[in-house]
Amino acid sequence: MTMKYCICSDTFPGWSVEKIFDFAKTTGYEAVELASYTFCDSITDVTSAERQKMRGWASAAGIAISGIHALFTPIPNLRPLHSCPPWLQMNSADPEIRARTKEYLKELIRFCGEVGGRNVVLGSAASRNIPKEIPFIEGWKMARETLREAAEYAAKYNVVLSLEPIAANLTNFINTPDDAMKMVKEVGHPNLKWMLDCFAAYNQGVDVPAAVRKYGKDLVHVHMNDENKSWPGTGKVDFPPIVKALKDVGYSGYLSVEVMDLRPDPETIAKEALKALRRLFE
Repeated sequence: MTMKYCICSDTFPGWSVEKIFDFAKTTGYEAVELASYTFCDSITDVTSAERQKMRGWASAAGIAISGIHALFTPIPNLRPLHSCPPWLQMNSADPEIRARTKEYLKELIRFCGEVGGRNVVLGSAASRNIPKEIPFIEGWKMARETLREAAEYAAKYNVVLSLEPIAANLTNFINTPDDAMKMVKEVGHPNLKWMLDCFAAYNQGVDVPAAVRKYGKDLVHVHMNDENKSWPGTGKVDFPPIVKALKDVGYSGYLSVEVMDLRPDPETIAKEALKALRRLFE
């Protein structure tokens, strides 16, 4: 089985998207996963011409755009150049904010499709919380309708929206693969799936190999990171059983390096992370 290696653009703060594409390709990656806050304040500010230019940069570098992540909010310790719209809250008690956030999610999906990406990772822990003033079951139902509409929209652009389970210390909405797949099944649309983040799964105490084997047919993306927020093999995550499970289910999506600790520097992270992935999978 040939594995496809990817790296997230927020590994490279301050770099141009074109430079990231070129460096990722020469380092040995097949794809880049974009975080919009690294190149714009709002995805609606990115013109059609700029999207085509971005797609052209990827083509010229010979690298794919796997998709996008960090949809609603920047990660504070990364000190991004830009900030997403501050009002984004998918499950807000305010129906107007929910509606505006849903429309922004659609804009993100459209952007992803127009630059040639195929996967929209719904992480953004704080911006998807179900607030205390809404009974959780009601919030879940409202989220289900939002995700169903988003999945239908994603189909128009040949994009998959993938739910990222995130540990309960960061969000109360979708903490485990079981939670993600409950939503996937209730929505019942082929353009809504789930993805695995190894750091998040470790912090939630998930049996990752078991989850991969149970839900492997709906797994479309994997963030490869360790519990110390760095690249695989630098922390406590036991990766070999995860690797075996991914191989056993025939996983064919991207293995995407997503680190939150940017030490020592982007170049070292990219190179050492790729070495670690190759040791694990090859």
